[in-house]
Amino acid sequence: MNSFNVLILCAGRRVELIQSFQKAAKRLNINSKIIAGDYSNTAAALYMADQACKLPLAHDSSYITTLIDVCNRENIALIIPTIDVDLLILARNKRMIEENTNAKVLIADTSVVEICRDKIKTQEFLQANSFGAPKMYTDSEVTNNPVEFPLFIKPKSGSASINTFIVNNSDEFKVYRNIVEEPIIQEFIEGDEYTIDVFLDWHSNVITTVPRLRLETRAGEISKGKIIKDPEIINDVNRLMDVLKPIGHITVQLMKTKQGIKYIEINPRFGGGAPMSIQSGADSCENLFKLLKGESLKYNEDYTEDLTFVRFDQSICIDYKNDEC
Repeated sequence: MNSFNVLILCAGRRVELIQSFQKAAKRLNINSKIIAGDYSNTAAALYMADQACKLPLAHDSSYITTLIDVCNRENIALIIPTIDVDLLILARNKRMIEENTNAKVLIADTSVVEICRDKIKTQEFLQANSFGAPKMYTDSEVTNNPVEFPLFIKPKSGSASINTFIVNNSDEFKVYRNIVEEPIIQEFIEGDEYTIDVFLDWHSNVITTVPRLRLETRAGEISKGKIIKDPEIINDVNRLMDVLKPIGHITVQLMKTKQGIKYIEINPRFGGGAPMSIQSGADSCENLFKLLKGESLKYNEDYTEDLTFVRFDQSICIDYKNDEC
């Protein structure tokens, strides 16, 4: 039986993702431990994984050496990042990790991650390659010229919708501009908001592209969504992937407006709502195991559409005294 252990970083609340890997390994008859790593010993995912390990914070000087030690000790085959703060650190140290372990790091080249992690660079990349995006403004353009409100302001390297604001007038702009550090300022657009889960193989070939209509969000993460096979979105996102060339599971945010598709951001990692697409049949976890086994994958749309998913919280009791609850 093949054995491919997986290390999920900053596991936090990613219980569904861990369970998706566990189910995929069982279906494929793969002997695999899904190991959850986190800085906090109260991260819920630690208690649902096959094994847990304590990791330093990503910016700690010992982070990479600790990852290497864990990978060698636990015979890790694949490292999965789940939060934005890890991405550039892993991309810049990918070669070192892979040369000193048997693990593959599920992260794109540094040049790709740098585009995705800086929303201004994302905007410039989209415009340079003729993809739709909200119009971007500079501080001086908003301050010194008549502009049409509302606008939208957010941190250029932000996540989880923290410090994102709709700006209705110049007075509000002054207030929010003092709150948001290194902002990106855009026109405010309206339309149907989609999250697209894309899976690409090691060579950046698209395997699955799953649009999810965002019905409800909480703290920037989808809480209710519907799978919709929209050909216009699928074709445009696939064209974007052909130019950008990431690998693994990618999460794309866009708005479908009356003026066409407008991209909001690109996250080169699993998003919180990824299990929705996985459950619909576009199983990125199963695909990763197949790639680790050396199998070739082909593009397909063999997932079920018109499925609506709702997410919920669940409590886990940690009784340190009795080691049970």
